[in-house]
Amino acid sequence: MMRSYRSQFQCVSGWILPLLCVAFVCPLAKGDTQYYKHNLFDNSLEPDAYYYSSGKASAPSTLELIDGKLPVSRDFFYTPPNALRLKWRSVPDGGWEAGITAINFRNREIAFQGDTLFFWCFSAEGIAGSSLPLIQVSDAGGNFSNLLPLEKFVANLAAGKWVQVQIPLEEFKSYSIHELERQHVDKVAFVQNRSDGEEHTLIVDEFMIDDRPAASSAPGMASNLPAPQNVRVKGYERHVDISWDAVNDAALERYVVYRSMDGGDFQPIGIQVPGVNRYADFLGKPGVSARYKVAASDHRYNLSSFSNEASAATRPLNDDELLTMLQEACFRYYWEGAHPAAGMTLENIPGDDRIVATGASGFGIMALIVGVDRGFITREQGLERLTKIVTFLEKAPRYHGVWSHFMDGDSGKTLAVFGRFDNGGDLVETAFLMEGLLSARQYFNGAGEHEKDLFRRISHLWETVEWDWYRQSPKSDALYWHWSPEWSWYINHRLDGYNEAMIVYLLAIASPTHAVPAELYYSGWANQPEAGAKYRQGWPNENADDRYVNGHTYYGIKLDVGYGTGGPLFFAHYSYMGFDPRGIRDHFTDYFKDNQAIAQINLAYCIQNPGHYKGYGANFWGLTASDGADGYMPHEPTLRLDDGTMTFTGALSSFPYTPQASMDALKHIYRDLGDRTWGEYGPRDAINLSQDWVSPIFMGLNQAPITVMIENYRTGLIWKLFMSNPEIQPMLDRIGFRADRAAAKSR
Repeated sequence: MMRSYRSQFQCVSGWILPLLCVAFVCPLAKGDTQYYKHNLFDNSLEPDAYYYSSGKASAPSTLELIDGKLPVSRDFFYTPPNALRLKWRSVPDGGWEAGITAINFRNREIAFQGDTLFFWCFSAEGIAGSSLPLIQVSDAGGNFSNLLPLEKFVANLAAGKWVQVQIPLEEFKSYSIHELERQHVDKVAFVQNRSDGEEHTLIVDEFMIDDRPAASSAPGMASNLPAPQNVRVKGYERHVDISWDAVNDAALERYVVYRSMDGGDFQPIGIQVPGVNRYADFLGKPGVSARYKVAASDHRYNLSSFSNEASAATRPLNDDELLTMLQEACFRYYWEGAHPAAGMTLENIPGDDRIVATGASGFGIMALIVGVDRGFITREQGLERLTKIVTFLEKAPRYHGVWSHFMDGDSGKTLAVFGRFDNGGDLVETAFLMEGLLSARQYFNGAGEHEKDLFRRISHLWETVEWDWYRQSPKSDALYWHWSPEWSWYINHRLDGYNEAMIVYLLAIASPTHAVPAELYYSGWANQPEAGAKYRQGWPNENADDRYVNGHTYYGIKLDVGYGTGGPLFFAHYSYMGFDPRGIRDHFTDYFKDNQAIAQINLAYCIQNPGHYKGYGANFWGLTASDGADGYMPHEPTLRLDDGTMTFTGALSSFPYTPQASMDALKHIYRDLGDRTWGEYGPRDAINLSQDWVSPIFMGLNQAPITVMIENYRTGLIWKLFMSNPEIQPMLDRIGFRADRAAAKSR
């Protein structure tokens, strides 16, 4: 149960607004880089044990742990909805240690700004200072500090009072063989101190590194911040979406969302940072009514006056309404979460605010088209955003017409995120971008001058991509992924199938100005000779006689093309967001049927669940690439590349191929797992129930395919737009695609 917020904070100096979850309950579209320069822990997405913690006890001492992790406290917390619980007994000749580690998600730099470690602690019974544990920090390089008695900074901890601990970082001296890098601290550990033989429970919350405040800047003072305006709420089946107008004030540090249930008192339920004016409150069932209001807060948690109140109720949704809800939520990643200057798609949220991703931006453009067509935004708004994106792309560096994988959203500068050799053109990411731009060229093709101008500008970008340059030489039989003016063809990554890159060959052959011969489709993409075989050597369960054709049967399902059991599901999504594979085939297969087989094999594997991972089944499936609890993995239906991580875009982007199984997955993800996974941009990236881990991020590559492929399933919109480009059908004819009479479907 929740404890009274007001009674907790009257115990501290004045009444202090509790700091609520920023990063994990609510995603950060803008400003999250700065937030993570200070935050080490605020809340746990995992309901029982915090994944980014660890502990160990040596008998006869004891330490409460769940699978080696610190338990989550949902009864007492300073930053709702939870905190961490340290429960120990220190006994002579024993010992214990418990650590909390900063979440090192994609593109996060562990580099804190500040001179002091802050955290909050609470004890219901009170703890004598001499019985409090020791504290130690370590840095990202593994260097660790001396042990400091917590008593030095807290003294006696009174019962029922939250106390903020402030430890100057200079107090931590290196106890390692190398110097402790205090700005790169990534772990705080508590260690057994006095062995009094008694059981103690200490609740700890909100670990920050920041500068010590001036003595005059005590919390609880009046704030001059204006109140948020125009609070709007909308109830769905299991959650309520709250939005408001931005407060434009330099002192704004956060928004605080309050909820009242059944006419009761308003309680704070969440926080949001400047730049994100939306919050998703998961209530868990239909037929629940709630009232909401929002306040602005400054750095010291001083509140503005409250906004207007708004009320909403959850209600049952039919399948079509659930699909629209999902599409709109994922669409917001690209509309509200885009880079403010470039309009391009951020690589991940939270992440590095600078990094925009070229391929994800192409996917985002297709999601924006869906947003316009479904009325999430107006046509004028969509046109304005596309114009901003095109303006950015016209000025960004290009390498023989090809954009880099990552760019700085403010300057357009190439960012070599994947290493020093990744500082030039990326042909695959550019193909994903052009897939989106060509779809937009056909959608925004009206008689107005603005749309005519956008059509011309997209056409120019399309015509100036030098696909033929990326052959390496005029005699080459394949395309290559990268070229850099500094490193030339050093990466030397030949593009052979089967993977996500079919769209590269289709567009390169279709180019009106820099086309490659249609024969490269078979010598490069669908490569049978030695080069293709060598490229695919490391792939599991291959047919050794034919490196592109599969021909094997898995779980009673024949797979014509693709390696092993089909690979990660994004192989069936990325090239087919624009390219409509229905009713046509090349020399090898009908790719709609082949993608359907890939999805069905993935489903059958998860139902069989040979790895015995928690949760797998007919409504929890869809293995595809993502960051997991232990880092990136191209998850697929093989024991070698399956660690229990389920990435939601896998099943949800497969709606055209497996509509019933994908709907079953959606209902389970939303209705049964939504309290952990549902946010402002729809489902979080991934979950691993076996490890009790929930992804702290949303991914630019993974949210848009959900919106776009569901739309292709419902109306075929993006398929129709992309295929209507005049260069596409002649390209298919040159390659040798023909109607699949046995499975022809109208496009």
